[in-house]
Amino acid sequence: MVLGWGRRRTGHRAAKNQPGDLDMEALIPNHFLCPISLDLMKDPVTLSSGITYDRQSIDKWLEGGNFTCPVTNQLLRSFDQIPNHSLRKMIQEWCTENKRYGIERVPTPRIPVMPIEVSEILFSLADSARRLDHQGCVECVRRIKKWAAESERNKRCILENGAASVLAAAFDSFASDCERRNATVCEELLSALSWMLPAFDEESHKHLGSKASLHCMVWFLKESDDLSVKQNSILALKELLSCTDRTKHVEALVEIGGVNDILFELIREKISPAITKASLTVVLYLISSSSSAGEKIELAFLEMGLVSVLLEMLVDSEKGVSERALAVIDSLCDCEEGREKAYADALTIPVLVKKILRISEMATEYSISAIWKLCKCASRQDERVLVEALQVGTFQKLLLVLQVRCGDDHTKEKTNELLKLLNPYRAGLECIESVDFKSIRRSF
Repeated sequence: MVLGWGRRRTGHRAAKNQPGDLDMEALIPNHFLCPISLDLMKDPVTLSSGITYDRQSIDKWLEGGNFTCPVTNQLLRSFDQIPNHSLRKMIQEWCTENKRYGIERVPTPRIPVMPIEVSEILFSLADSARRLDHQGCVECVRRIKKWAAESERNKRCILENGAASVLAAAFDSFASDCERRNATVCEELLSALSWMLPAFDEESHKHLGSKASLHCMVWFLKESDDLSVKQNSILALKELLSCTDRTKHVEALVEIGGVNDILFELIREKISPAITKASLTVVLYLISSSSSAGEKIELAFLEMGLVSVLLEMLVDSEKGVSERALAVIDSLCDCEEGREKAYADALTIPVLVKKILRISEMATEYSISAIWKLCKCASRQDERVLVEALQVGTFQKLLLVLQVRCGDDHTKEKTNELLKLLNPYRAGLECIESVDFKSIRRSF
């Protein structure tokens, strides 16, 4: 049995000197097709049942919790996948013969890494870290990075064998002297850890959250000229502070001299979107901490002028940066000192109002929350904030928020309360023309 491969389907046009070839088809032999996806196999492997599948398709089947052969439905004696080199070579030869139909040759697949290979390299890495063997450690890390770059399957295999905790422990071992001798090996380890961050376990957090590791990452943020090293460091700090038990990490980080200055500069300089977003998230975790260390660093950021920097950033920034900047402003408005800094900046109310219904539902919630805090706390002391809010069209936008049902129940409560606070001051103060209705959408 054969199936037709239409030339038009491949997206490649015939040469101008062969106008009649457009309607010709290449017939694909049935045994070249994967029984699951019905596509031409790129990496054929044979199961214990004797049936051959494309590796990617059978991987998804097995990962879905299936223990049978999809074709025969018989229980698999083992999950070993034996590469079918003969069939793969036949497919490659067929692709080459039918090149004139626009069919590209299937590349020779790389052999996936096996769990035993990962275990062996991790054992060598741990041994090199114990002996502080720079060269041995770097060689092991580069082998792991090479495997990870080859396929997603390799990445899963590496993670499932505990690579994150071993790499984090090695980083902790070398971090104590990263400023003088161990900078290169620490950079390599941090680079390998960068794609494993979401899969960190308690052991990994423990090693990465040590004083030596934190000092090393902060030093990279301050001294490294390599943008990727800065990015890997700030992303690691963000992951570390995102865990449930972040208080001890916050306290340890605040004790490092100059960390607030470094984070402030990363936000102000806007080196790259990824670094800016991660830096804003780290600052948010720090100032949101209920510990005394969190309060201390919050006051430090306020004295440095963080509110003004964020407001200027919000004038022209992309969605991810805007959402995080608004989250930080909202958090800073929880304290009296933060609200005073916000009152003192002429951009505060206009910028916050402008971001309502303009970026995303999350941005709208943070904007309304910050305005609510400012107006609620100022209503008994200074009516200027309420008057200014009305003049820039806050009342109309809040009505629109209720109409399009944007936000959760807490946002709706704050919106209703804000409307009640603003209503007594409406007469002769509203500026409806300042509201830009063109960008309003019901959903984001």
